[in-house]
Amino acid sequence: MQPYTVPAVPPIPRIRQRAVMVISADRSFRQRLAHTLNGLRWNVREAEGGAQAWSEAEASTLDAVIVDSWLPDLDLTEFITDFHGGFPNVDILSADGTARSDVPRGPYRQELLYAMRQNQDNDTAAWNTAPELPTKPAASADIFGLSWPKKTQPSGSETVAVSQPGADEPSPLAKTPQLVEPVSRSEKQPIAERLPELVGNAPCMLEISRRVRLVAPRLTPVLIEGPTGSGKEIVAEALHRLSIRSRKPFVAINCAAIPESLLEAELFGHTRGAFTGAVQGRVGRIEAANGGTLFLDEIGEMPLALQSKLLRFVECGELQRVGDNETVKVDVRIIAATHRPLAQHAQAGSFRSDLYYRLAVFLIRTPSLSEHTQDLPLLVEHFLQQLGREAPLKRIDECAMATLSAHDWPGNVRELEHVLERAMILAGDSPVLTSAEIDFGQVVN
Repeated sequence: MQPYTVPAVPPIPRIRQRAVMVISADRSFRQRLAHTLNGLRWNVREAEGGAQAWSEAEASTLDAVIVDSWLPDLDLTEFITDFHGGFPNVDILSADGTARSDVPRGPYRQELLYAMRQNQDNDTAAWNTAPELPTKPAASADIFGLSWPKKTQPSGSETVAVSQPGADEPSPLAKTPQLVEPVSRSEKQPIAERLPELVGNAPCMLEISRRVRLVAPRLTPVLIEGPTGSGKEIVAEALHRLSIRSRKPFVAINCAAIPESLLEAELFGHTRGAFTGAVQGRVGRIEAANGGTLFLDEIGEMPLALQSKLLRFVECGELQRVGDNETVKVDVRIIAATHRPLAQHAQAGSFRSDLYYRLAVFLIRTPSLSEHTQDLPLLVEHFLQQLGREAPLKRIDECAMATLSAHDWPGNVRELEHVLERAMILAGDSPVLTSAEIDFGQVVN
């Protein structure tokens, strides 16, 4: 009798996880989109620009690519054309609607579109320059080549519908009927246009966000002009965050806060014994920002003699430490800010005109608070939330809000922040700020 032999069981083939690459210079957006896609069981890779995307794609197997509406290092149209030639089976989606008819539509495109729309609705930065993704049926295929299913709705509402993906694998979205919801026209909100750190929906604030997105990925010097307390440093930080230098240092220096005799050494550094008290050498702020962004606040206060030395650095990228004969090559992106009308000062001779024209390649103006008082409730809520991180959260009553609205705000947004902080202290244990706690008399701008 032959012994019984257990038949061999063939191994269960492993199913490769779907992979997508998100290409954007905006790190925070990449992370949020990756979070959404991970929830849909995608393996997400990230790239800051086109060159990095090529390198990542060659080292991995991809099903799809989501590319931003601009790239910091390559032309978008050329990148899509070349990438499709190199990876013809990869589905390519672009935030600005750029699509090639010969690019195959993957069976999972609806999931990718859903993730993109979720992140557009939550606002980020670079993606808000793109046209709104389709939310209703169109006469022809949409910009991504996808036809949306029709559904009859009562007048005054629209339907956001997700059709079935390919038959290869059922999408988790297809099993979620809650995704098909009527949206009232009166409640439907447009895609947010402003950057998250720039609080306010007034046209002047939205224009700042637009200009920041346009210039952030470039190396172009930027000059930010605006009254004291209007948020110029916040704009500078947003420019750095959205740039390809976001992982490198952001170094800020207030040219008005440092004595003239020490400002040169602070900017350019010094060697040991270069002057009285220099017991050891020190790297300057410019050199400390190497590879990143240098923010020169209140540039209009810089002495004329030092402007000449700064001009040389802007022109050739080389600096010379105080007391040293050797030059040092430094790569920084310069952002300057001033509350002065710098063009007038350059014309009058109190600021070097040649330096002005090199710094003011791209201008951004921050408005005074009196120019966008409609944003006051948003700003109040923003600052109360910030102050509530270190103390019990408080709210403000209508009378106190009316008091704030009647003020002319000479100190701008910074003054508002100080007024609210003082009001929270004066309110003690009370959860509500009233007009009795609103005091404008002791604000230091």
